[in-house]
Amino acid sequence: MKLQRKNGRGLRALTVGAVAVSGALVLTSCGSDDNAKDGAATNTAAASNIKCDGSGQLLASGSSAQKNAIDAWVQTYTTACKDTQINYKDIGSGGGITEFLQGSTAFAGSDSALKPEEVTESKKICKGGQGINLPMLGGPIAIGYNVSGVDNLVLDAPTIAKIFDSKIKKWDDPAIKKLNPDAKLPSTEIQAFHRSDESGTTQNLGKYLGKAAPKDWGYEDEKSWPAKGGQSASGSSGVASQVKQTDGAIGYFELSYATSQKINTVKVDTGAAEPVEATSDNASKAIAAAKVVGKGKDLAMDLDYTTKVEGAYPIILVTYEIACDKGNKADTLDAVKSFLTYTASKDGQSILTEEGYAPLPEEIANKVRETVPTLS
Repeated sequence: MKLQRKNGRGLRALTVGAVAVSGALVLTSCGSDDNAKDGAATNTAAASNIKCDGSGQLLASGSSAQKNAIDAWVQTYTTACKDTQINYKDIGSGGGITEFLQGSTAFAGSDSALKPEEVTESKKICKGGQGINLPMLGGPIAIGYNVSGVDNLVLDAPTIAKIFDSKIKKWDDPAIKKLNPDAKLPSTEIQAFHRSDESGTTQNLGKYLGKAAPKDWGYEDEKSWPAKGGQSASGSSGVASQVKQTDGAIGYFELSYATSQKINTVKVDTGAAEPVEATSDNASKAIAAAKVVGKGKDLAMDLDYTTKVEGAYPIILVTYEIACDKGNKADTLDAVKSFLTYTASKDGQSILTEEGYAPLPEEIANKVRETVPTLS
């Protein structure tokens, strides 16, 4: 694993992310050489395998959890496909689905599959077809924390649920002490941060807590934060920034945000022999048990949040790229198929571990590779 790598793609993702704060991310071939001098050979090798179709600007929006992966993918893709610009706005899964259903984007990124009513609504945009879920990457939802003097922290699902539901309010609570008998836990007030925007990351955390701690988390797994109390911030980057700068803070976000900002992450007591760290490899062990439950070309997946497999990290998500199976706009169809063909390819998937994500299981990746060329 290369999660701590400070050069190459990891640094480029951070640099691009800083630029994106001031506006939508637009990466073109004009800038890719300058941004990637230290990794030019790697980019060129991957880019040489990309088949470029279409041109112009490709608009997409959605999941902030996948933003660092999108940055890396776009950089390599536009090295090869110099006539295509890709503009991806990381506005959260809910915002991305809304824009897709309004017909203003070519595809959306979402950490949760489309709901039945959203599939129905998509038929207005996808003439003769409907929106489908194409899994493109997986990863752990890290529980990041900032507690002075505590560098190693273990929590279980009931304790995490009570913390985010404002039922455990101090770091030296007996429930936390029991899980961390050797830690010097302060009496600091817990500052729990959650997403202010509609987020698939929120929904997947809710699914985990609802399955793994049903007695302590009595909320529906929705994209909007359901519990009272706590503090909010926009996007995974916003939550991570607040945790980084606030003593006593805890929050949830995709692993690469913890890695890039050097935020400590919780090890989860799943009932296995040892608590499990949030890593790409450990998330992959949990995602490997997922099943495709979508019908036809739809590849929506059912994740196992209660796994007790040794080394399997249970707080996971799969990010989908949502596109029309039929009825895609003619002026963007070729570019969408070309870009998603690359992201699902072996070259595209190989980038993910370096960025803190989990590549798709090969069986799922092959299904995506078979489906993307059939979009029309």
